[in-house]
Amino acid sequence: MLRVAQQADRQAFAQLFAHYAPRVKAFLMKSGTVPALAEDCAQDVMATVWRKAGQFDPSRASVATWIFTIARNRRIDVLRRDRRPEPEDLPWGPEPEPDQLDALALQRDTERLGQALAELPDEQRVLIERAYFGDLSHSEIATATGLPLGTIKSRIRLALEKLRQKLT
Repeated sequence: MLRVAQQADRQAFAQLFAHYAPRVKAFLMKSGTVPALAEDCAQDVMATVWRKAGQFDPSRASVATWIFTIARNRRIDVLRRDRRPEPEDLPWGPEPEPDQLDALALQRDTERLGQALAELPDEQRVLIERAYFGDLSHSEIATATGLPLGTIKSRIRLALEKLRQKLT
C-alpha cells in the first residue's frame, strides 16, 4: 500500500487489487448486495483506493480496515441513491383532494390523538411533544432538559404505550 501511495506503483496496486477486490465483492454480497452491483462497487472501491492512496495513514488503520471502510461507505451511498425517487417518478401537478370521508376520519383521529396527549402525565407529554412535534432526538432532549438519556427513553416509551392503548 505504501508503494502505491508514495510511488503510484502499478505492480503493487495490481497485487492489492488481486487480493482485496474479491474480498470486497464477497463482503458486499454478504451484506445483501446483488452480485452484479457488488462487482461494480468492488471495482469502484479499488479505483478509489488507487486515487486516494496518498490519504492512507498506517498509524490510523490497517490496509484492510481502510479498504473495507471505503467499501462500506460506497455501499451506503448506493443504497441511498437507489432509494431516491427518479424525477419521472415524482408526482406532477396538484395533489388530488382527499374525499370527505377520509378527511373526516383524519380529523377525528387528530382530535382523539390530541385528547390522548392531553391525558398523559406532563413529564411524558412534554417529551413526546419535543420528540415528535419538535423533531428533537432523545439526546437533544436530554441535553435540553438535563434529564438522563435513559429517563427520556423510558418516559417516551411509556407515553407511546399509553397512547397506543387509548387509540386502539
